[in-house]
Amino acid sequence: MFESDQLEPTIRRRREWTFLILVGIFLGSLTMLNILGVSRFIDLSSWLGIPKESDFRFAIAVGVLPYPITFFCTDLISELYGRKRANMVVWIGLILNVWVLFVLWLGGWLEAPSELVDGRLIPEVVNGKAEVPYGYAFYEIRTLTFGATAASMIAYLAAQFVDVHVFHYLKNKMQGRKLWLRNNVSTLTSQLIDSVAVIVITHYYANALPMKEDVSVSYQLLMFVLSAYAFKVVFALLDTIPIYFAVKKLRVFLRIDDEVAF
Repeated sequence: MFESDQLEPTIRRRREWTFLILVGIFLGSLTMLNILGVSRFIDLSSWLGIPKESDFRFAIAVGVLPYPITFFCTDLISELYGRKRANMVVWIGLILNVWVLFVLWLGGWLEAPSELVDGRLIPEVVNGKAEVPYGYAFYEIRTLTFGATAASMIAYLAAQFVDVHVFHYLKNKMQGRKLWLRNNVSTLTSQLIDSVAVIVITHYYANALPMKEDVSVSYQLLMFVLSAYAFKVVFALLDTIPIYFAVKKLRVFLRIDDEVAF
């Protein structure tokens, strides 16, 4: 509940609707992140002038694409609704992760094909051509998502709680001033933790990264971490102006005139 039950009904509805929209965007982005995960890596090396013959590739998992918006949402919720609500959203995100895993497990367990090999359907070669069996795409996504989601659950909890903690620590230290500082420092710190954790866990626990045999494992892991983190850093810095604009407009729209958390 908000700090007063005597607020105008219109304002109460605005605040709840705004909160629900932010949570919806957060959870929708989180779901895409977990399901798409490491199903595909996008090589952006040529955009950065990295030659094709170089062992270093700037490649990001497709699941990383919606990730920056999750921190934008939690920072907005932290600023407008307070730490308790931000932490509540983080826990809801964890429950969502578990739900995604359950649905994927159930979908693969019900009437599971007998020819599954390590949870995958192997294409058959008929007359020299590989025929993809029905359900192949689902079981590929299922296998990759199991590994990626298990890794992201650990990284997610650590990163999101660090984001909320650092955000409010700096908010208290700066007495509510310098939104740009707490927004960027909290996001950059938490996303570094997330990038390292999710890449390392995805490789050693799920073995779901596209690794090359002729390049050292540590070098490739560092490459994946740097690529993911650099992508997140760019968007974290770019969202400084949007978050200032959003906070300013929403404080007026929601009639939040002070630093009191809801």
